[in-house]
Amino acid sequence: MPSLKSLAFVAFALTSTSALAAEPVPAAIAAPGESVVLSVHAEGAQVYECKAGTDGKLAWTFREPIATLLADGKTIGRHYAGPNWEHADGSAVVGKAIGNAPGAMASDIPWLKLEVTAHRGSGVLTPVTTVQRINTRGGKLDGACDRAGEFRSVPYSAEYVFLKKG
Repeated sequence: MPSLKSLAFVAFALTSTSALAAEPVPAAIAAPGESVVLSVHAEGAQVYECKAGTDGKLAWTFREPIATLLADGKTIGRHYAGPNWEHADGSAVVGKAIGNAPGAMASDIPWLKLEVTAHRGSGVLTPVTTVQRINTRGGKLDGACDRAGEFRSVPYSAEYVFLKKG
């Protein structure tokens, strides 16, 4: 039978590991005074289009995200151009980027803070005022493009944290 001392150590180790794993978000995307409504994992792609810039040179331009929102391994919504996040219960929000921080690797899209500018439907996303995109992996496209109108999709994953005031 485990001693009280060994159980206390296990409890301490588990809470310490969790505390260390949860890194604070950078100040540029922090949302002080807001509380979490929902946190989800996203798997999808960032879609880019080859376009001529103002200088006439072709370059990859971000077009839209396409992602599945997951909680406990189950699909609970989707993320798409707007940017929009739509929950399976019919509630949805549209956001506008107001802050960013670099991803961990050069190939990672930035972490973002987005202000909610519109709501649709009624459900879990109804009270949301801010969305954070954190823990990004992949999604960035670099390099030259050769043909205007060409599209490329780059796989990415991220965590989206939906917050409300108070």
